[in-house]
Amino acid sequence: MRENKVVCRELDCGNPVSVSRGHLIEDGRGGVRLLRCSGDESSIRQCDIRRGRPGFCDGEYYHHVTCSESVRLVNGAGLCSGRVEVKSNQSWASVCEADFDRQDAEVVCRELGCGAPAALQGGLYGEGEGQTWDKEFQCKGKESLLLDCDTSDRKHNTCLPGNAVGLTCSEPDDVRLVGGGSRCAGGVEWYDQGEWRTVGTLSDAKAVAAVVCRQMGCGSTVSVLPGNTTRGIRVSCSGSESLLRECRRMHDLLPGLTVICSESVRLVDGAGLCSGRVEVKSNQSWASVCEADFDRQDAEVVCRDVGCGAPAALQGGLYGEGEGQTWDKEFQCKGKESLLLDCDTSDRKHNTCLPGNAVGLTCSEPDDVRLVGGGSRCAGGVEWYYQGEWRTVGADDWDVAAVVCRQLGCGSTVSALPGNTTRGVGVYCDGDESALRECRRRYYLLPGLTVICSDLLVQPDIFLTDPMGGVSRGHQGPEMFRGYNFTITCSTQPHYPGGSFLLTFTGSNRTQTQPAVNHSAAFLFPAADDSHQGNYICVYDNYVFSHNFSSESELLSLTITASPLPAFIIRHVVVLLILLTSIITSYLYYKPTRRQKRVNRVSSMDLYVNAMEMVSLSSRSEAGPGEERAAQGTE
Repeated sequence: MRENKVVCRELDCGNPVSVSRGHLIEDGRGGVRLLRCSGDESSIRQCDIRRGRPGFCDGEYYHHVTCSESVRLVNGAGLCSGRVEVKSNQSWASVCEADFDRQDAEVVCRELGCGAPAALQGGLYGEGEGQTWDKEFQCKGKESLLLDCDTSDRKHNTCLPGNAVGLTCSEPDDVRLVGGGSRCAGGVEWYDQGEWRTVGTLSDAKAVAAVVCRQMGCGSTVSVLPGNTTRGIRVSCSGSESLLRECRRMHDLLPGLTVICSESVRLVDGAGLCSGRVEVKSNQSWASVCEADFDRQDAEVVCRDVGCGAPAALQGGLYGEGEGQTWDKEFQCKGKESLLLDCDTSDRKHNTCLPGNAVGLTCSEPDDVRLVGGGSRCAGGVEWYYQGEWRTVGADDWDVAAVVCRQLGCGSTVSALPGNTTRGVGVYCDGDESALRECRRRYYLLPGLTVICSDLLVQPDIFLTDPMGGVSRGHQGPEMFRGYNFTITCSTQPHYPGGSFLLTFTGSNRTQTQPAVNHSAAFLFPAADDSHQGNYICVYDNYVFSHNFSSESELLSLTITASPLPAFIIRHVVVLLILLTSIITSYLYYKPTRRQKRVNRVSSMDLYVNAMEMVSLSSRSEAGPGEERAAQGTE
């Protein structure tokens, strides 16, 4: 419908109302294939088209477009909302709110192929730049076209500023989910040309599912599964469309698609499927949630409920304010629940939610893409986790690589080359998608793709050491005493050999470079002084995959402070303490040794004396009186 909208605009025929198709009969002329329009172009020539020789369009289809011709909705969010303008004398005129009522709105919504009117208000979609319609419509509400309605002269001669009527029609009931036990789960069917038809898709299954859930008011996508063997109309979406009919429809048939929507929660006005303002369903309408009633554990459940990764950002007003009501409960999730509906709730502690407090949530992208075989998480062959297994991704353009690097948080693309001979799932991206799952998947296989991103090298580490204990931790970072030696060490993960470290000092133009040895380098500073105070950064450079890469460390902020004592005194005190410790240790060791020797000498003398006394007594007992006196003298 985006392409059809451009056609109707270029022909000045309002909005597209219906589209049919038929087999194209080749007439021998060169063909033009219309591939893609954004919907904002003023001419079909501004869209993505391909020209070819005769036979180029063999087997293709033509589209028969019916434009509204008499009425259109402009400046709205989709085909079913905008400022009402009617055709008058080959130009478009806005309609004054006083000349347009609910019955008129019913006819306009029906003519544009939309559902019943949902909102009708002056100034809702801005003021028109041209003239104002000078009649008052008198529709009965059952007419098929606005031109069939009666008109009368206006009761008011002027239409005050801010009164150009804006209209929001509900989305048409041309999509449904069947066989899932609820209106928000089941196989996707589309009412087309008078019958319900199965919808099939390939690569962009999640994008198609997001559009289906959005159109049906069923929140965000929970899961997407292959349907039954019934093959259906092939549909391809980017994921941002408000209606399935805004997506591209192709002539080949594909297996059906089964979608389960969250039904109770959605993220709106975000940059992708995993970010936006949190809204929950309340009495068949959507309500924003106040930041005070929503915490980290609640966010974990919501991110899981909508099929995304862990919460990355949670903040009031992050994605604007909701136009409807505010949820009147406070969630009490434990963080492990699968669905937000499984969480307990309690009455709100605060009666009002101040403006700017509608909670916005950014979930990380699911870990469904990886690069393998390149030595780093930011280089290698692209693989996509799809239907329970990792599959090679095949592509032949730079845009796919840009999306992969963006999703992995690896910077920009440095190179994108054909991978090995393994053929993978064909993927086509525009290049501005936030995740690979938002791209389209082709039904044929392509050679695998090897991608190298700019953030190939991990961030190096930087830290400060000194051998004499002169480092202390201050409020602004490490502090070093004057006169002390210190070392700044740079290191990185062992992903690639070689490379070098550049230590930069932001306080001056001084730099030092050393080769990386065992993935690190130490920069020595003999004595700290005031000239060393400032900020230091390690930059790791390496030549890998025929490209130069570099990565910077965090900032190391060093402060030089006065030492409590001069450095030379401290050094002498340290030496004296070491000597004193050695002396005390030696004394304690040798003191018991000397005592033991003295004890041993005394014991030996006692034994000698006792032995001599025993010899003397023996001699006396065997000799006479004269000999005894002689012995005593000898003794």
